[in-house]
Amino acid sequence: MTSGERREHEGGRYGGVAKAAGGGAELRKVAVVGAGAMGHGIAQVAAMAGHVVALHDAANGALEAAMARIAANLDKGVHLGKVDASARAEALGRLAAVPVLDEAVDGADLVVEAVPEVLSLKADLLGQVAGLVGQDAILATNTSSLSIDEIGADLPAPERFLGLHFFNPVHVMALVEVVKGKRTSSKVAERAVGFVRGLGKEPVVVADSP
Repeated sequence: MTSGERREHEGGRYGGVAKAAGGGAELRKVAVVGAGAMGHGIAQVAAMAGHVVALHDAANGALEAAMARIAANLDKGVHLGKVDASARAEALGRLAAVPVLDEAVDGADLVVEAVPEVLSLKADLLGQVAGLVGQDAILATNTSSLSIDEIGADLPAPERFLGLHFFNPVHVMALVEVVKGKRTSSKVAERAVGFVRGLGKEPVVVADSP
């Protein structure tokens, strides 16, 4: 784990669940904000797992490039016999490039922020997203090095915020760190673990530390 020096492994893993804990509601729509190396990969695996996915990026040309990379990844999977052609088509049908942030996160059950590793950028963006989503939506950051508690210091309802640290390339690497901040609720962590397992990946629950 590249961020192992910053985080403490809590030991053990939550059991696999197809439905999210805390009311049993599934995380149906996932919004990924940031379409770079990590963001496009997260969007791809979420769409392949059956989620409706909205991918957003404010940079010119970023969404077009991300969608092309996702299609190329899936095409390669089909060519190698690892992805069915029908699964490729269905995943792309569930995935939308959405240039307007408000529209991308509208109705999202989970928003994963995957913008560059700048604390103020992440904090400001997540603060904006918090005002656009429903009260039950989970907010996550894909940071690999920044403190979850520092990023979420000024967020309203910080109990619904945590880290989901995917490794690159996302569609290949199996491990995902589910990073609990000091104020992250256990139910939110359980829902996040269920989401990760639903992607076919291995969640490891860790605690944020300075």
